[in-house]
Amino acid sequence: MPLTDFDLDGLVGYHPELSAPNDFDAFWERTLAEARSLDGAIKAERVTSRHLLRTVDVDDVRFPGWDGEPVAAWLLRPRDADGPLPVVVTYIGYCGGRGLPTDHLFWSAAGYAQLVVDSRGQGHDTPDRGTGDGTQWVEGFMTRGIDSPDHYYYRRLITDCVRAVDAVAQLPGLDADRVVVAGGSQGGGLALAVAGLAGDRVAAVMPDVPYLCHFRRAVQISGEGPYQEIAKYLRWHSRHRVEPTLSTLDYFDGVHFAQRAAAPALFSVGLMDPICPPSTVYAAYNHYAGEDRTMTIWPFADHGGGYGSNPPVQLAWLRERGLAPEL
Repeated sequence: MPLTDFDLDGLVGYHPELSAPNDFDAFWERTLAEARSLDGAIKAERVTSRHLLRTVDVDDVRFPGWDGEPVAAWLLRPRDADGPLPVVVTYIGYCGGRGLPTDHLFWSAAGYAQLVVDSRGQGHDTPDRGTGDGTQWVEGFMTRGIDSPDHYYYRRLITDCVRAVDAVAQLPGLDADRVVVAGGSQGGGLALAVAGLAGDRVAAVMPDVPYLCHFRRAVQISGEGPYQEIAKYLRWHSRHRVEPTLSTLDYFDGVHFAQRAAAPALFSVGLMDPICPPSTVYAAYNHYAGEDRTMTIWPFADHGGGYGSNPPVQLAWLRERGLAPEL
């Protein structure tokens, strides 16, 4: 597979001038205030025995998200660990849900707690009621409600993800001062959004090959994957919908969240990624507001990034920043 974008020198120097909408901060302040005003009980049921696990405890969690609706999550912890534990809040890639607890044993094996957040409508345990706006879309989630920021699907999903960090303080055995948000692809874009919106309640962010960044470029050059849903929608709706659609997406762009995030950040990028073009990842990285930012570069990688080589990099990086559990 060839390079899909600029060479490395071009990427390192890629710093596009991007401006968030004038009411970007007000929009998200209003959105999160509305969600928090509909707060509800957090429920956690111990389900370890169902999964025949001996070294990890698993809770099936429901916490209030968008519009107070219950969002599913798995909470995994090393059995008999002394708390409170640092917690990795994990967001999921596109068209995936929280899956099974046995899909997520890495972080508990390393001594962390992990909260694995379901993606509304994409997983099987958190339905998406939508907003009833009647917008027509193509297949997938990228154009649902794209007629306006208030209706757009990712307003609901990002709200859920921020509310997951809110929930950490109410779940037993977790250290609310050591919350790491992480994910790959869509999950990486969601982690960036949370880092930009949750402020100092996020101790670190680890976006791997993040999606949802630099939409205006991504929809023009991405050769594969869900950015093409937006291109297909615009193809059907001709020129009169282009700027209104891109203006909606500006409220959800990872670059604009990165400009508001201060936590230490560990990005990763695959230079042969056809789904999340490397320039879109670097646009977020180069605009990231926090001083402590690191990019892990996988020169011959596609959208899988570093695959199994990446988690050890993350473990070492977290330990360097005092965010590892005690041995």
